[in-house]
Amino acid sequence: MEIFFNINGQFYIAAYLIGSIPFGLLLAKIFAGVNIKESGSQSIGATNVLRVVKEKDPKLAKKLGAATLILDALKGMLVLLVAIMMDMPDSTLWGIAVLTVVGHCFSLYLFFEGGKGIATGLGVLAILLPTETVIALVVWFILAKTLKISSISSLIALLSLVVASFFIRPDLAHAPLLIIAFIIIYKHIPNIVRLFKGEEAKVI
Repeated sequence: MEIFFNINGQFYIAAYLIGSIPFGLLLAKIFAGVNIKESGSQSIGATNVLRVVKEKDPKLAKKLGAATLILDALKGMLVLLVAIMMDMPDSTLWGIAVLTVVGHCFSLYLFFEGGKGIATGLGVLAILLPTETVIALVVWFILAKTLKISSISSLIALLSLVVASFFIRPDLAHAPLLIIAFIIIYKHIPNIVRLFKGEEAKVI
């Protein structure tokens, strides 16, 4: 019970609970009347929102996809920004980052299922590693425009961020970043399998 009265513990709990909010699922249900957990890749992220809602209303799909992306990124930033304002140490900030991504990928509200972690990971890393995140976004933009495959573009962008961090911040304790990267890659295993089979869908 002590964790509930410890400031670090309170931040960690808040990070997980806020990270667990399935914005994509909620937006698609409320505004499009569809359950994205039963269609497409069954992920709660922006890509699946776009893919599933597009079948019903292409214009609405773009709006809901964008809203999901923004909200998933913001929930990855919210607790971190509060913690920074309260001058919490780097170790706590990275713990918050990891638990927010864990919450999104293994949501308490979805019986520990969830999304792939890209947008939420982007949110926390934009705060903690801004230069590396800009590099990753440039890589993602180029690959997304050329390959038009969300999963491979996102994964290569993530790997570019990790590699860049070793050059830009060689003194950084990389373990939390590597944990975030591992979780995101793990959640993309079905996509990786489809990529090798040539079955991964493109986002047009």
